[in-house]
Order: sequence, then C-alpha cells, then structure tokens
Amino acid sequence: MSSCFTSAKLMKTWQRPADLAVAGFLALIAAGDHAGAAGGRKERIVEFNESRTAGEPVVAVVSLRSQRMTVYDADGWVARAPVSSGQKGRETPAGIFSVIQKNAEHYSNLYDDAYMPHMQRLTWSGIALHGGALPGYPASHGCVRMPFDFAERLFEMTRMGMRVILAPGDAAPVEIAHPALFAPKPGVAALAAARAAEANEAAGKADQARLAAVTASREVARAMVPVRVAENLRRRAEDQLAAAGEALGSALSIEARTRAEQDKATAIAKIAELQAQWTAATAQLQPKLEAVAPAREAAVVAEAARVAAVQAAREASLDLEPVSVFISRKTQRLYVRRGFEPAFESEVTFLHPDRPIGTHVFTAMQRMGEAGLRWTVVSLDQGPRDVAELTSRVRGGPAQSTGPVSTGQSGARAALERIVLPGDALERIASMVSPRSSLIISDEASSPETDKGTDFIVVLSNEPQGSMKVRRGRAAEARY
Repeated sequence: MSSCFTSAKLMKTWQRPADLAVAGFLALIAAGDHAGAAGGRKERIVEFNESRTAGEPVVAVVSLRSQRMTVYDADGWVARAPVSSGQKGRETPAGIFSVIQKNAEHYSNLYDDAYMPHMQRLTWSGIALHGGALPGYPASHGCVRMPFDFAERLFEMTRMGMRVILAPGDAAPVEIAHPALFAPKPGVAALAAARAAEANEAAGKADQARLAAVTASREVARAMVPVRVAENLRRRAEDQLAAAGEALGSALSIEARTRAEQDKATAIAKIAELQAQWTAATAQLQPKLEAVAPAREAAVVAEAARVAAVQAAREASLDLEPVSVFISRKTQRLYVRRGFEPAFESEVTFLHPDRPIGTHVFTAMQRMGEAGLRWTVVSLDQGPRDVAELTSRVRGGPAQSTGPVSTGQSGARAALERIVLPGDALERIASMVSPRSSLIISDEASSPETDKGTDFIVVLSNEPQGSMKVRRGRAAEARY
C-alpha cells in the first residue's frame, strides 16, 4: 500500500517578518559612502515582540544575505537581530540545523580559547550561535555571532532541538496546508494523559504498599520485645530452679533445706508466670508475623505495577515528543529521527526523480484539534551568495543585485506532490508526529555532521562551506 502526495487549498500566508531587515539592508546597499553605511546600520536593530506574550521558540531563520536572524514561535515572530556570519574563506554553511548543545560560558577549543558566551551549538565540528562583535558584515570564523544582550536573552528562551535554518537569502515561514503533511493519530494526547494518571496512581499505591510492609515489619519488631523478654526471664528462672534443686540435694541442715525448698517453689512459680507471659506475647506476635509476608509481597507487586505504569506513561509521552522526517532526492530514502537518535528509515519514490526539488523545511507549529497540526514551511533560496561582495556592499561598496527572494508555497507544494511514501511508513510517522515535529525535503543527502546527538543536518552543496572545510582539517587537533 502506498500514498501519493496531492494538492490542497492554500492557507493564508504569514506576514513576512524579514521585511524590516531587508529594508535596512537595502538602505546599506544604496549608501555609497561611510556616512551612508553607518546610517543604514542604524536600521539593523534588535527587536523583541512585546505586543504579546511570546511562546516557546520553534524555529530560528538566519538570512546570510541580509545578516539578520528572526526567531518564531507558533504565533509569529518573537525576536530579531542583526548577526555576523563567516567571512570569506570561512563562510557559514547554508542549510538546516538544530540546537544540539547549550553552554552559557563557552570558550573555543579551535580558535585561541575565544570567548563565545551563550553558545548554542549547531554542529559538533564547531558551527554555533553565540554572542560576539558585529562589525556590520560577515566577520566570524564560521559561527553566527549575535549581539551579546540578544544572545543572552535568546539563550534563556530556547530549548534543545530548536530548528535553526541558515538561509542563503531572505526567508520566512509561511503557513501551508496539504493532505500530504502528516497528521497525528487521534487520541494520542488523551492516551498520554491517561497513562500519566495511571502512573501517578500506581506510584501512590506502591508507596502505600511499601509503607504497609515497613509498618508490618516494625509491628513484628515491637511484638518480639515482650516475647524475648519473657524468654530471657524464664531462662533465668529455670537456672534459679536448677540451682535450688542442687542446693536442696546438698542441704545438711533443716534451715538450708527449708531455704532451698522455698527458692525452688519461687522459681517454679516464676517459671509458670513467665510461661504465661510468653504465651500471651507469642499470641500477639503471631498475626503480626503472618501479616509481614503478604505485605512484602504486595509491595513487590505494587512496585512492579508502578514500573510498568511508568514505562507505559513514558512510551505514551514519547508520542508527544517531536519527530524529524528527512526525505532526500539524492538517496531516494526517507529517514526519521527522534530525540537526536535514528528511529527508522524507508524507501521513497520521487516522481520525475531527475528534476531538482529544492530544499523545504515544514514545521508543525501547534496542534489543531484532536487530529490536526498547523504547518509552516521555509523554502530556501539557493541563489548565489558571495560573501566578499556582501562585505563590500555593507561597508559602503557598490550595490549589486541580490536576485529574487522566494519564500512562497508553490515550490513546497510541488515538492510534496512529487513524493510517494510507503503506507507503512505513513502509519508509523502518524503515530509519532506532534507539535514541533518537522519534515525536510531536499535534493541533498544529510550531512556527515548528522551523527549521534544531532538532529538532521542538511547543507546546501551549491553554497560556500569554507568554515566546514577548515574545521574538518582541524577536527583531529581539538574537539570544538
């Protein structure tokens, strides 16, 4: 069984939050002298959307052409700021990344212990977001520098796994609806909540059973005290009886015999009294002894039930965790990762496999009802990017055309409609997809940087990758 991606009615497009960045950048291009360039840079300000309560950031888009970052939550842009990417020969690679490590106080192992505050790592070889100096043009060794205050605030807002798109041109998420975009199985959220409630209930029962077993053992310990006291006293009385018997057998006088007989009678009476005490104490101890084994067994059973319930809750909650799906035209395969680990992969069929399909990042922004997700897409502009030209223009050099900006739905929809997925893969993905999940479709294969502890890393092969080439040469010397 297989399913072919088909078209659906277009949803309205998000307002493009990169307009302000583009306008500021074009102002810089038009300025031919230092004063004009300085005036243009004033437009490149840091902004936070204070008009609403910001949600958790879902995706960050960095325009390498405009040297600007915009961060989005489910409802639109959250923050934006100028950046400084890699200089000529050490260009920041364009492509798709995610935050795989965070460190507020980080120093580079590759570049003279350089201070990189509020570092958010994108690759293990050393590409990262971090606070740094912004001269107004690409100047880093390949990382994306942000204003220090912005980097600190962004660090507090983000979480591991946040998608980071390093776009060659200006790009922004637009809403898209299409029947090929994955929808979660109904009832997944309710099931996870029910499993969590069952786990909590099982944990409470396990605690009660464990407490009951401990209490039963303590009751036995308390009940054993009078039994042991009676046993010890009776043993002492029996010794006294034996001594009185020996004294009676060896008595030579009437007084000695009389005293021995009295001691013997006292010992006999004491033994009888202590025997009665021992019998009564043992009678009280017995039910407590009999209660210990069942209480301990119940505690074992309850603990096993707790472990099973917790495992079931963990598995159900995992269904609410985001999943990443990558479809590569180059390898003709579909790959799925969750929690920075491979989940499964499958063959996939492309219609017109010899034609380029582009690179598109679809993100499930939020749940819509019980069995729906609201999706956005960022389509990467793969036009040429010349860092030397960009540096010259921002510094006040001659303006040149940057080419068209394309972030619409047409290419993304066309990509969806050229892919045929196996039915079993669709079912598996439907059981895993949730808000913050993503679908990446690309002509590229995944980068060798995609490894243990990463999400998919996809680098555009027709864009400069100077920083990655330099890092490959130095990777053996020091881990970033």
